[in-house]
Amino acid sequence: QVQLVESGGGLVQAGGSLRLSCTASIFSPNNMGWYRQAPGKQRELVAVITSRGGTAYANSVKGRFTISRDNNTVYLQMNSLKPEDTAIYYCNLGRNDGPDYWGQGTQVTVSS
Repeated sequence: QVQLVESGGGLVQAGGSLRLSCTASIFSPNNMGWYRQAPGKQRELVAVITSRGGTAYANSVKGRFTISRDNNTVYLQMNSLKPEDTAIYYCNLGRNDGPDYWGQGTQVTVSS
């Protein structure tokens, strides 16, 4: 069974930084990404990266967050954090033959 193991969440003051990591138990050429879900809101895409390093970001995080990838590990460097970035962050690995794989989620809390 494929597993995505996340780490790096926590509590930080506004303006601070955190780095999330996610390691997949398989090597895959598919896209990897980060999503987040705040209380009472739908899960939304934060950033995605292809196996060749192409990236895309939500407008709300452009210029503050950076996604990177090293084989089966994806990172999310989050700088200049805001209280509205508070959410559970989920790692995602795309699939061609079924539903995407998801991590268990890691809590990020930004205090004002």
